[in-house]
Amino acid sequence: MPLEVATTDAVSLTDADLDEMGSIEGAFDIGALSKAKEDWVLATTARIDGKLHGFMFSTLERIGGTPCVLIGMLSVRRHSKRDTVLRGLMGEAYHRALMAFPDEDVVVGSRFVAADGLEAFDKLDDVTPNPGERAVGEERAWGRRLAKRFGVDSQYEAKTFVAKNGQSGFLDAESTKPEALDPEVVAMFDEVDPKAGDVMVAYGWTMAEDLVKLGQR
Repeated sequence: MPLEVATTDAVSLTDADLDEMGSIEGAFDIGALSKAKEDWVLATTARIDGKLHGFMFSTLERIGGTPCVLIGMLSVRRHSKRDTVLRGLMGEAYHRALMAFPDEDVVVGSRFVAADGLEAFDKLDDVTPNPGERAVGEERAWGRRLAKRFGVDSQYEAKTFVAKNGQSGFLDAESTKPEALDPEVVAMFDEVDPKAGDVMVAYGWTMAEDLVKLGQR
């Protein structure tokens, strides 16, 4: 059976829905899931043969007039199909963005604890931070804006894009081919101490013409 992806209003989730999300044995417990239900507008699920394999909490909004997809929390079951599930969840995010912001460039942002999660942004342009470039000016400004929106700005370092105690939500996904990850991206996460609650705020852009392709069903 193909992957089935569906989105609903986060506020409509029941305790049973949250228990099911917790059952995929990802990074988030019921307390974090309950908070995500309150903090984010949309809840997306990804199922294979009726079994939950991943979920995402997100919202579509404008920051300073710029269209944004904000992924507050995403988790994928550690399963052989996890790459497919991650692509399905991101495809849904792009589809929603296309419906909400046609003919506009869009920022996509989230929080991360490891290089694996950044594979979700492989279709985006100008992903920041980038180990090959030193972020300055407007790039750092976007990091600060997103850190504030995610509620982690009080202990956020603009130079490294790292926030302390920011793990109320992040993109929780494990690569099926960790050996293929860019060593420089992996090294970039040396600044992040997951056990101390650190996260890295990262974002990328999808141009309007690319979003048309990414968001098609």
